[in-house]
Amino acid sequence: MTDRIYLDWNATAPLRPAAHAAMLGALDQLGNPSSVHAEGRAARHLVETAREQVAALVGADPRSVIFTSGGTEANALALTPTIERPGHKEPLARLLVSAIEHPSVLSGGRFHGSVEEIAVTGDGVVDLGDLERRLGGPGSALVSIMHANNETGALQPIAAAADLVHAAGGVLHVDAVQAAGRIPCDIKALKADLVTVSSHKIGGPQGAGALVKAAEGLHFAEPLLKGGGQERGSRAGTENVAALAGFGAAAREAATSLSAEGQRVATLRERLEAGLRESAPQAVIFGVAAERLPNTTLFAVPGVKAETALMGLDLAGIAASSGSACSSGRVAASHVLRAMGVPPALAAGAVRLSLGRNTTETEIEGFLIAWRKLLSRLFRGDKGGLAA
Repeated sequence: MTDRIYLDWNATAPLRPAAHAAMLGALDQLGNPSSVHAEGRAARHLVETAREQVAALVGADPRSVIFTSGGTEANALALTPTIERPGHKEPLARLLVSAIEHPSVLSGGRFHGSVEEIAVTGDGVVDLGDLERRLGGPGSALVSIMHANNETGALQPIAAAADLVHAAGGVLHVDAVQAAGRIPCDIKALKADLVTVSSHKIGGPQGAGALVKAAEGLHFAEPLLKGGGQERGSRAGTENVAALAGFGAAAREAATSLSAEGQRVATLRERLEAGLRESAPQAVIFGVAAERLPNTTLFAVPGVKAETALMGLDLAGIAASSGSACSSGRVAASHVLRAMGVPPALAAGAVRLSLGRNTTETEIEGFLIAWRKLLSRLFRGDKGGLAA
């Protein structure tokens, strides 16, 4: 293959042309958005336009969008016991997170006590019974549950979880980094209090994200970053105008193509998974019984290690990922699969394929050809230069 095939959209999506153009235009704009002169007002207009575009993607009021440096910072901003909300004077006493969350949520943010993990089913879906039981503990809780898992693509029962959380007097934060721009992600329909969105997952630049509030009444008594009072006092620091302009442009385009693109990508994934089963009937597709993102497949073939598979695919011109992010060039064990009860030996072979707006049927067929060749070499003992 001369052209590489990119199947790692859940890690980062290629920059959209519209985002690229918006960023170039913003780079030519002089002025600090906090300045009152004409140049500053022009820069402020770019930021506020982006705020409106990101708000529209999740059905929110633009005034409720807090721009950050990315999804990780947005999650860290959300995870604090000092959230002030109408009708509640006491701080949030506990943090409950699902066992399949991103590490930025599992770390607990600014909660200094222990983080309670909510169990998930064997298909990677939050156990609502376990959530309800934990909500019965002392003190009100902040609960953080992702909308869609980054490894399996499994969608979570957010609205049902929100009903339980609110009935117990708690606050619900939803990490929608993987869901926004791929499936409908309306903050009101989700019944979430806080939603995290990331620019580079939807075709915007890296280094930009947002925490979106469902209501103006929600307030952070202790901002994560203190300084000049930007973002209505919730996040200090001069805004990254060019990145935010690209973020907004990507959000606008993602919102307009949501339904048609989701159906197209889902059809490609069906062909992909059928081909995986044809090439190796013993292949296991994780979370297949759950409702999933239309673009995500996490699978393993018993006896094939993820490191070996990813190296072979890369040599064949295909970018894929393991079930978890690589650290220092090595594949880390997946906490998601562990929480789902997947045996360690099988989890060690998990490969994630994630599709996007540029993925074609030809690329899916190209992957399947390369995958069959790789399996043939591995199972006849000819590693073809690969590490065992």
